Amino acid sequence: MHNSRKNVLFLCTGNSCRSIIAEALLNHLGGDRYRGFSAGSHPAGALNPAALRALQRRSIGGQGFRSKNWDEFAIDGAPEMDIVITVCDNAAGEVCPIWPGQPVSAHWGLADPADFKGNDAETAAVFDATLSQLERLISEFLDLPEAKLNASELNQLM
Repeated sequence: MHNSRKNVLFLCTGNSCRSIIAEALLNHLGGDRYRGFSAGSHPAGALNPAALRALQRRSIGGQGFRSKNWDEFAIDGAPEMDIVITVCDNAAGEVCPIWPGQPVSAHWGLADPADFKGNDAETAAVFDATLSQLERLISEFLDLPEAKLNASELNQLM
């Protein structure tokens, strides 16, 4: 990996909740060291409003995001990824595109908060818990020295 700002792609199936939250958190916490992106294998086409509300409750910007296919990052001219992290069990078993530059790949299996059925307060609590879990993982990721940015170390964070 090069010494400039590193690109990190977060993947899940729908790219409407977990990967969007992870992208927002990394861009919020990563400073000038990392830039987050997100995509899905079968994008939902829209962001989950509860995910955006969870980000807003933490004063983390949620504007400018969209649900998109991971193929956008495997084409010529796309930003080259240094690290690719799946954040759901579904995407972990899927055949990912071949990423230019052979990025480090890791998996953080999180339950999909969009699957939860409950009232508004219960739903907000589930999305807040997902955001907190991702914030812990990303904070620990950011604390790793560059020499430890490998699949084994990243997978152990989960």
